[in-house]
Amino acid sequence: MIKFWIATLLVLLPAPGLAWGGYAHRTIADIAEVNLDPLAKARMNKLFQSASLLGTPKCDLKNIQDASVWPDCVRRDRLRWRYTGPWHYQNVDICKPFDMKSACANDNCVSAQIDRNAALLADKSLPAHVRLEALTFLVHFVGDMHMPLHSGDRSDRGGNDVSAAYGIIKGRMNLHWLWDGPLAERAITDGPNMVRRYSESEKEALASGTTELWAMQAWEISRDYSYKTAEDAPSCGPRMDERAMIDNDEIPALVPIARLQIARSSLRLARLLNEALQ
Repeated sequence: MIKFWIATLLVLLPAPGLAWGGYAHRTIADIAEVNLDPLAKARMNKLFQSASLLGTPKCDLKNIQDASVWPDCVRRDRLRWRYTGPWHYQNVDICKPFDMKSACANDNCVSAQIDRNAALLADKSLPAHVRLEALTFLVHFVGDMHMPLHSGDRSDRGGNDVSAAYGIIKGRMNLHWLWDGPLAERAITDGPNMVRRYSESEKEALASGTTELWAMQAWEISRDYSYKTAEDAPSCGPRMDERAMIDNDEIPALVPIARLQIARSSLRLARLLNEALQ
């Protein structure tokens, strides 16, 4: 199935080289914004006028690009926002059958919070600043859930406990950050510009599905690619003693996979925003 979607993306993006941290989140927001309906975009931008009511002056919130990283920014204020930490991921065991509920007690996981915040954003009876807060979480969490190691896990905090190396880059890194940062950056820049208006056929191919399907797709990628490629071994085999490694020969094969997830998340986000802001 994943090979089909990679082939689909390569057909849809036919020309050719910084994390589901800042760079990737802002790029996802850029793509989504370009693909918003005019009315949805106008209504979204109006919500940003209420940003001061959220009381987060250290975290800019002027536009959708700011919104894409705002939930990470406010988490630094642990007294007010620490409770939102579990909303950014769901650690579903890749060595067992997919079970989203196993990592989502009391809706404290990314997929449940996408559904929740989409509903809050769509509720026009709520104050503008409440809907704005929902918007920021929705923009950020759709990006988070499509990063494979925010969905797949092997009792290692989504690869955070797996030391890793990326090509010729030296220094300390873990498997989660490798996918969150340098691989995401490479995927965005290695190929045609992803920030553009997508066709209806592209949206149909990439933007459909429920949050459960999206979570399962990301989980499958973590199982079939993230762990297996880094350790050159079965994903659920014995743990490596040495540092996991994605070498220069393996990186090009992973770029289309990361690029696919970024395209999916962007167009799915645009779809959710268009629906909520109609």
